[in-house]
Order: sequence, then C-alpha cells, then structure tokens
Amino acid sequence: MRRSVPASPGPPERTREGPRRGSRRLPGGLGLGLLLAVAACAGPRTVEVQPPTPVSVGYEETGEASWYGYPYHGRRTASGEVYDMDQMTAAHRTLPLGSWVSVENLENGRIADVRINDRGPFAENRILDLSRAAARMLGAVGPGVIPVRLHVINLPGAAQAARNGTFAVQAGSFTVQDRAVALRDELHRAWDGALVVPAEVGGRTLYRVRLGGFATRAEAQRMAEQLARAGYTVIIVGE
Repeated sequence: MRRSVPASPGPPERTREGPRRGSRRLPGGLGLGLLLAVAACAGPRTVEVQPPTPVSVGYEETGEASWYGYPYHGRRTASGEVYDMDQMTAAHRTLPLGSWVSVENLENGRIADVRINDRGPFAENRILDLSRAAARMLGAVGPGVIPVRLHVINLPGAAQAARNGTFAVQAGSFTVQDRAVALRDELHRAWDGALVVPAEVGGRTLYRVRLGGFATRAEAQRMAEQLARAGYTVIIVGE
C-alpha cells in the first residue's frame, strides 16, 4: 500500500510520478489556503499492488524507468526497510522484494545492479523506480525518465556465488566494450590499476570498469571517496 505524500517545503523535487509539468502559481495566500484545505480533506493515498510475479533468474522486461528521492528519503519502503536514496535500490510493481536486477539504460548503454526493496512506480508505462544513486549511475537524473531493460540476476534466498574476499570500486558498466575502454583510459591517467572486467549476464557480455584488489571495504571506501570527489559515480562491490 502506497504512502500519502505531504506537501514539501523548499524547492520542487522529482517524485514517484516523475517531473510535474504545466503547474501554475496561485496569487498571494490563496495558493496556500487551497493547499491546506485540500490536505485537510485528503485521506491517505492508497494504491493496489499486484502479488509478486513468479519469475526465475534470467527474466527480462523492457520499458521506462523513473527515479525518486525526496520526500521519500528516510521513509519506510514496502519491504519494511528505510528508504535511502543513496543506496543502489529500486521499486518494481511485482518482482519479489529482495531480488537483484541488472538495469541497462538503452540510450547510453550504462548498466547498474540494483536490489528491489519497494513497490512502484505508479505512473503509466513505467516499470521501475530507481533510487537517486542508481539513477546517477545510469545517467537518468537529468532526463528523469529513461528507456531500460531489466534482467533478474538473483532472487531472494538464492545462494550467492563465492567471491575472492576482496573489494573493488566500480565506476561504470557497459554493453559496448569501447565505452568501457574509454572510461578505463580516462581513470588510468590519475589512478593506476583501472581494468575492464567482462562478465556474462543473461547471455550478454557486460564490460565493467573497476579499480580492485582492496583487502578491506575500508580501503575500497577511501578510493571510492577520491573518485566521487573527482566527479565519478561509483559503487563498492565484492570480487
């Protein structure tokens, strides 16, 4: 069941329904009075959500994705978790909560792995509502709505593949190798050790750009902070 959305002070924010268009400012205190009257009469917003879809690893879906930040940051999600717009998560109408999906921006080839922890979006024709962090990774913050292909890569309760016990900082993931190589070369001018790491996901090869081999998450975090200060959008991953 969806949450009610109170009026938010401060600058406009993109909401679960995406950017608002065609709004007009009412003169003087009239706008505020009408807003308070509507808020007083309005009950909680309810949205009917379908049961989780029975899917398996490899399930794919194509459509549009939006993103959401305030005023939902800090509120409870459908999974019971507190929503953190700086984590790699997303909302889907029916996929099992806790599923991991690989999301590809079909306009620029960027890919991000996100965990489904909420329900939505509820705007027509959209299949996914990304966190702000995931939107940044995919290049969706500016456009607001992007065409995507999602691919289920792990389901709740499924065993994770064994890793080497080290950490890496991932600066991008692409379906086109040349784009990954260009980002690797750009990073390599300032940081040694940038690599393109191919990975097979759903019968496709993804090219992930990483700086890796960190023995602890704390070491990877220090590198991630350096890259973030330089303007890169990064995530820490296990290798």
